Amino acid sequence: MLDLLIENAKLAGHTQLQMIAVKGGTIVEVAPTIEAEAQTKIDADGSFITAPFIDSHFHLDSALSYGQPRINQSGTLLEGIELWGELKPTQTVEDFYARAMEFCLWSLARGTLGLRSHVDITDDKLLAVEALVAVREKMKPYMDIQLVAFPQDGFLRYENSRTNLLKALDMGVDVVGGIPHFERTMTDGAESVRQLCQIAADKGLLVDMHCDESDDAMSRHIETLASETVRLGMQGRVAGSHLTSMHSMDNYYVSKLMPLMAEADIQVIANPLINITLQGRHDTYPKRRGMTRVKELLEAGINVAFGHDCVMDPWYSFGSHDMLEVAGMGLHVGQMTGVEQTQSCFDAVTKNAAQTMQFTGYGLEVGCKADMVILDCQSAFDAIRLRPARLFVIRGGKVIAKTAKATPQVLIDDNVVDIDFMPSGLNR
Repeated sequence: MLDLLIENAKLAGHTQLQMIAVKGGTIVEVAPTIEAEAQTKIDADGSFITAPFIDSHFHLDSALSYGQPRINQSGTLLEGIELWGELKPTQTVEDFYARAMEFCLWSLARGTLGLRSHVDITDDKLLAVEALVAVREKMKPYMDIQLVAFPQDGFLRYENSRTNLLKALDMGVDVVGGIPHFERTMTDGAESVRQLCQIAADKGLLVDMHCDESDDAMSRHIETLASETVRLGMQGRVAGSHLTSMHSMDNYYVSKLMPLMAEADIQVIANPLINITLQGRHDTYPKRRGMTRVKELLEAGINVAFGHDCVMDPWYSFGSHDMLEVAGMGLHVGQMTGVEQTQSCFDAVTKNAAQTMQFTGYGLEVGCKADMVILDCQSAFDAIRLRPARLFVIRGGKVIAKTAKATPQVLIDDNVVDIDFMPSGLNR
């Protein structure tokens, strides 16, 4: 007896509709026809099925704090940091926990079952760390959360950062983070990268740095990060988040930089919604948009994932944690409209992000964990185009969220016409 049998699912790479069999939380068979009884059956009715969405860069501690203590009027990164500095001392463990838990429910409804959250450790009480460790444990049956020890006010700039970061790691935080461009000098920034990478190497942990998140074409912290990664033998374990300075760097330097990043197997995480909102604020026209060189990085063989970064907080007033919105924005800003490029943007919020977070058992092959999402569409292309309903969100073979299929209707000449936003002559 199977635990779950999904019928009539549209699965990428298959011309026929597929059935997916699940037992013990694992996919045990994928085939056009499976003869077996199951405790639960789902008829996908030709809908597209995918492994779950993964958000590889987020800030759970600030999520859903919109308007506290006020709204970011300039829209800049620095005003957001200033607002967060005012809000942070007013928050309790219960405040952080309640907002993060509410947000995680949004994530489940959107089919996002993996999330890497940075957590500010430049609060000597480490209240946000305490809260998010509890959230991570509470949500384990439903989603995988990684926590990054993030020295928001600078690792060297804030005097207690080292002590707090080490304490946060002892409390169970998973990844070492940093923010070298926020140190007082470029030299201090490079030194912070070296010290933080050494801590991670000594403890056998992953690294994820907010790196070169500025419009400064001369910012060079990703170069230092790549160099330290190779020196310490941490290839594949280190992520550079944002990298918005690459948007402004000259092409000759980038042609030298990307092979260094490839040698270090740096994982790149772009945040399309936030990068294009915060960057270029000092420009007149033409205005830079700040997103890193996603297309060129992928062409260089570097893994690129997308993150949402913020939802309704001091840096970004919008969002509902729809990773398809992130993929769509990345596609448009990166001018990645080719067939393979469009698929790459979908991959950036699914399998590329899973690789960055070093998840195992991710996917829809036999032997993978039975985590999946059935979307009200026909393909990854249509998923980005339509941002459709998540008909079923499945974790370990159990349905944990669902959304009713919506069919808009138009009344014309007294006739009701169902609309599914697919051209009638298109070969599906």
